[in-house]
Amino acid sequence: MFKLTAIDQCPVQPGSKDNRPAPQLSAALAKSCEKAGFERYWLAEHHNASYFAGPNPATLISHIASITETIRIGSGGVMLSHYSPYMVAEQFRLLSTLFPNRIDLGIGRAPGGGALSSHALAYPGQATFGELYSRQALDLRSFLSGHSEENHPFKDLITSPYPEYNPELWMLGSSGGSAALAGELGYYLSFALFIAPTGAEYNVVEEYLNAFERAGHDHDPKVMIAVGGYCADTQEEAEFIASSLLYKKTLQQTRGQDVLWLDPEIIKDDINNFSPREVRFYNLLKESFVIGDKTFVAEKMHDLKKYWKTDEFAVLAVTHDIESRIKSYQKFAEAVL
Repeated sequence: MFKLTAIDQCPVQPGSKDNRPAPQLSAALAKSCEKAGFERYWLAEHHNASYFAGPNPATLISHIASITETIRIGSGGVMLSHYSPYMVAEQFRLLSTLFPNRIDLGIGRAPGGGALSSHALAYPGQATFGELYSRQALDLRSFLSGHSEENHPFKDLITSPYPEYNPELWMLGSSGGSAALAGELGYYLSFALFIAPTGAEYNVVEEYLNAFERAGHDHDPKVMIAVGGYCADTQEEAEFIASSLLYKKTLQQTRGQDVLWLDPEIIKDDINNFSPREVRFYNLLKESFVIGDKTFVAEKMHDLKKYWKTDEFAVLAVTHDIESRIKSYQKFAEAVL
């Protein structure tokens, strides 16, 4: 058995026949994922981007939780360096009170944007860039648990009158540093394999589990592996719809160019004329993702389950249109659930 999470970056998809704004399309995708059997639906946070439209996960979580029934809705994640841990604790305690046992709070160290947006989010205060993240993550956990250090200046603050309602706490990471911190603080770990897919090994999970055990928490650890995943009726169709993201990432890394997720028909000639360096990057990225028909996806996911020793996986799929994206998530669920 697998437990699947859909990761939604709220992308602006110019090829969609449904031309509603991206956040409205996220709501439609979430309802489809719930019907398909996904365990969780997580919203990402990005700032100052023309191709992402989800700067505030808590707002979208509230809306999507209100139009779904059973699927857990969460952040993947809140970029904690921008915010007061007390504010985030209040937000997610409130969400958990409104939607009991359905809210996940995933946090991340990255800014979700550039230096300018980080400064704007902190203005007129001073921006931080992850140097206080460990302290913020500890404070966030403390505000939600009601147990702060004795000498903490805010130890007597009340997060809400309903302490029994809390989100699941997850920490996003793509390195051993975040994994060890998650274990030390008792967060569940979501390891973003799609961000740094090459060279990632199981020792990252071991660091998390070892740190969790050393800390002596009174709950069990959880590990989720987040992959780039596309599923379609045929291998060719899956590679076709995945090419929009693969092309975008290749241009970002090799040419320093940012483009939208373009129609695969428009970009196929450019892909065929890639330089050897661009071809290597494109193919390396493609091989690190799970891309194929249902038979291939099922086999690849079982291999990943065996290697990473977990049944929780998150799937990120961005295509040039919402229609192929919805279908891809549906087919992915059919392959493994």
